[in-house]
Amino acid sequence: MSTTDQNWTPADRAKAAAGLMLGWVALLWVIEAVDYATGHALDSYGIAAREADGLTGIPLAPFLHFGFDHVAANGTPLLVLGFIAALGGIRRFLAVCAVIIAADGLGVWLLSPSDSITIGASGLVFGLFGYLVVRGFVERRVLGVAVGVAIAAVWGGTVFLGILPTDSGISWQAHLFGLAAGAAAAFCFRRPAPALS
Repeated sequence: MSTTDQNWTPADRAKAAAGLMLGWVALLWVIEAVDYATGHALDSYGIAAREADGLTGIPLAPFLHFGFDHVAANGTPLLVLGFIAALGGIRRFLAVCAVIIAADGLGVWLLSPSDSITIGASGLVFGLFGYLVVRGFVERRVLGVAVGVAIAAVWGGTVFLGILPTDSGISWQAHLFGLAAGAAAAFCFRRPAPALS
């Protein structure tokens, strides 16, 4: 196997993407188990709105959750969408995730209600959704467009409802900024359209 993922075969990419995302989601469960065992001591490390200390929660929040049900709700879409996005290259995928996490976290920090702490991977999930839906159109690749349309058909309704401020216990800010950051990442990390012969 080559040392650069650009030279990997499709099977190599699929194995790497699957391994990465299975490990990522497993890590979320392990972290939540530690949180549970410590009386939810980790929950305070999330994004505290407009507090200087809250900025340190930006890279941590996507790995923390308010209970096992919260992990389960985010784990499946993260696994699926992360796997699909990582098929395009692990380094590009990690760069996309970093942009989504940073932009989403900053938006949450700026606009969440005062005295709130936001944690959970849903902002990243919404970001990966936005990235995958937009990527195929930006890169003008038929397979990418088909994947984006299929993802929109499966999760589009949930995403639309998730960005509406209808439930005070759910961070619509994380969902909205994650979605926007993912769509922007599709432009930032686009690959040239295939040449027409």
